[in-house]
Amino acid sequence: MTGRFVTFEGLDGAGKTTQVRAVAEALGARGIEVAITREPGGTRLGERLRAILLGDERIIPDAELLLLFAARADHLRTRIRPALGRGMWVLCDRFTDASYAYQGGGRGIPAERISVLESWVQRELRPDLTIFLDLPVEVSLARISGGLFRETRDRFEREHLEFFERVRAAYLERCRRRPDRYRVIDAGLDAPEVTRSILEALQTEREPEPPAGRPRPARA
Repeated sequence: MTGRFVTFEGLDGAGKTTQVRAVAEALGARGIEVAITREPGGTRLGERLRAILLGDERIIPDAELLLLFAARADHLRTRIRPALGRGMWVLCDRFTDASYAYQGGGRGIPAERISVLESWVQRELRPDLTIFLDLPVEVSLARISGGLFRETRDRFEREHLEFFERVRAAYLERCRRRPDRYRVIDAGLDAPEVTRSILEALQTEREPEPPAGRPRPARA
């Protein structure tokens, strides 16, 4: 059995963590073995780097990007690739699309620079499907400031409206360019309805298994 790599993206407050758990429960009920993880994080080293990245210390954009890819390299080697190799479905709360959106769109780092790191760290591996939980920036900020999803705001969540507008625009552009890999889901709907939409996307996306010995083609 071939594992599947599904990533969940979206602005803060879009409900990614809630949906990852709900989808994992639904897949598990169907007899599918699932691994849940997140970025930055997912490993001991990744969680330590997460604390730095989300903390109050000032970090220049280039250092921020490199720390994220350092955590990602460890994550891929110790969690993601082994789980996929065992035939598990890996559900990841954020992955490299977040780097293109936050460090690229938000911070202004050229996409070409991010692409070099992506190819170096990930080699041929790309998500089989990326769920983008779309939410207007004003709603995202209201959820964050209203404490709907968390009690305190991290370093990214304290950014200004224009930053998040650029992040959302970068996400939507990536979705527009690759409709085969991305599914845009309205995160403003009730949580159960969002879950149903994601499960429908997973069902329609499933591909035939490749012939024995042939790897699944890489996706950009």
